[in-house]
Amino acid sequence: MLTPTLKKNDKLANILVGIVSAIVFVAVVALKNIELGAQPGFDIHIFARINAVINTIVSLLLVAGLVAVKNRRLLLHKRIMMSAILCSVLFLLSYICHHLLAGDTKFGGVGMIRPVYFFILITHIVLAAVILPFILFTSYRALIAEWPAHRKLARLTWPIWFYVSVTGVIVYLMISPYYG
Repeated sequence: MLTPTLKKNDKLANILVGIVSAIVFVAVVALKNIELGAQPGFDIHIFARINAVINTIVSLLLVAGLVAVKNRRLLLHKRIMMSAILCSVLFLLSYICHHLLAGDTKFGGVGMIRPVYFFILITHIVLAAVILPFILFTSYRALIAEWPAHRKLARLTWPIWFYVSVTGVIVYLMISPYYG
């Protein structure tokens, strides 16, 4: 087993996870009502493409992290999962930039693809809103070397995080033809 990276302080961890999760949630919800309308001189939907690439990388990192831990390559697992978190932070920054510049795009698909798209989109949004504190608590439990609690949380966190990252790419592929 790996040694602790952080000193255990559950009270501080709970406060920090709560604050970070709340700030991210409020920021993303606020994007619905804010659009800068600026014309930066480049295709603003480049951020959406970047988001899809980052989500693809996160998905691949999550699979690699799972394989690493199953093979008892714990230090490699830790590095991969920290990379996935870093990529998710970069995703969030790019996501905010895209929505500030581009606003919302309406899905133009018709027929059976429409309910499929909205099912994927709605489950993606709901789970994306919920997963951040789980990711942070799972990471915290690993960083303080509380392995049973880490494993228990990871069994819940990993599939939801993976679903959110994969469906993020699917949503992009489905909505990108309708970017104006």
